[in-house]
Amino acid sequence: MTFTRSSGMLLHPTSFPGPYGIGDLGPFAYRFIDYLAETGSKLWQVLPLGPTSYGDSPYQCFSAFAGNPYMVSPDFLMQEGLLTIEDLADMPHWEPNRVDFGLIYQWKPGLLDKAFAHFEQSASDQLRNEWAEFRQRNAAWLDDYALFMALKDTNGGVAWNEWPAPQRDRDPQTLAEARSQFADNITRQQFRQFLFFRQWNALRKYANDKGIQVIGDIPIFVAMDSSDAWANPGLFYLDEAGKPTVVAGVPPDYFSPTGQLWGNPLYRWDVHKASGYAWWIERIRATLTTVDIVRIDHFRGFAGYWEVAGDAPTAQTGRWVPGPGIDLFIAIRDALGDLPIIAEDLGEITPDVIELRDTLGLPGMKILQFGFSGPDNPFLPHHYPENCVVYTGTHDNDTALGWYRTCPSNERDFYHRYLGRDNADVPGDMIRAIWSSVAVFAIAPLQDFLGMGTEGRMNFPGKVGGYWAWRMDESHLSDWLKGRMKELSWMYER
Repeated sequence: MTFTRSSGMLLHPTSFPGPYGIGDLGPFAYRFIDYLAETGSKLWQVLPLGPTSYGDSPYQCFSAFAGNPYMVSPDFLMQEGLLTIEDLADMPHWEPNRVDFGLIYQWKPGLLDKAFAHFEQSASDQLRNEWAEFRQRNAAWLDDYALFMALKDTNGGVAWNEWPAPQRDRDPQTLAEARSQFADNITRQQFRQFLFFRQWNALRKYANDKGIQVIGDIPIFVAMDSSDAWANPGLFYLDEAGKPTVVAGVPPDYFSPTGQLWGNPLYRWDVHKASGYAWWIERIRATLTTVDIVRIDHFRGFAGYWEVAGDAPTAQTGRWVPGPGIDLFIAIRDALGDLPIIAEDLGEITPDVIELRDTLGLPGMKILQFGFSGPDNPFLPHHYPENCVVYTGTHDNDTALGWYRTCPSNERDFYHRYLGRDNADVPGDMIRAIWSSVAVFAIAPLQDFLGMGTEGRMNFPGKVGGYWAWRMDESHLSDWLKGRMKELSWMYER
């Protein structure tokens, strides 16, 4: 699929401001879309939208298909009569500019359960019909997910491979009894998904109507503690007790001298191939019902991935194993057609990764922060092909200003020589450099538009706790910034 020269912003919905402890899909989300459209931007990039688990990372979700119910807007639920102001009486006191995930996990589910109680008592026929249709249309993943979450609740939240063996191993009689015993919890889990997708789909339609395309994100791997692994253990390298025999990671790299031990279970690609890659086809299909363009995280893993023993303490000791290669993408194209995919081709890139990306005609990614080692660095704008997506940095990088303040002196010196600029506005100069490039898409995080330092960093790869929590302030969407973005969009024909 051919993309049109455009630009936009990277900002996850949890980073929106608002009174409920976490950014949500409520009124400010619509104000943000209006603002983006007024700047001339045509792209809004988000992180994975799934229900986050341990560590709060959207790249470690309880499901590859479900949405994050913590993003559901209480304001819109009140407008529809599914909540009252009294239902908010026990709301905690929130820190304004950070998400306190611990408090959110304690409070928001109870609030959504109150919404379900109101729904059962007084919902309109139209809303009940929407609810029934949602459950029927999504049953293929929703039933397993809701049962999985209900069983997690009854087992104190521990990972599924620590549940009693009949539940862990999906004994049919045990699951039938659980569906009966925990029917109310299961229905409430399904209802939370109904609320999320109802609000998200309305927001996405609004964005599309304003000329904004939403770029979503598919992590190549699923979380070990997910309904995907529990419901489909045969698709992964798991032992009889549900423990992964090998896990995902990357060898020592820019971010970590011991590599990154992600811990995700690895796919049995032979089993996927035997099924015609049915699970992957459904995953891509489901994602493209919620976003317009998909960035596939860790694309290099389809050519070859770093396999680490399940009990290894770090990712230093591992081996490269061939992935499914073009076979998988032929099956996806045969089933779904030519798709709008961006290949996240960062990290240790070998010729087979480049060959796979280019054979498929997919745009890869460029990160300007990585470029300032010397003139031959492929992350510098004069090396970009048109068919690529360029960023000042992503959610995994420090902000542009944070990078500049901490980068080696030789990189800082080359930055000045290459851009011909001083340090008066490092983020602004880096944004201008990528907007003016030939790359088909140019995207920057809001934090870089705001000129923030490391205090605005979203994540640090390989570190758990304290990340993913950054939130913006309403005042950040200023007229000054709008004018600057509009000028860049016009000047560089994006």
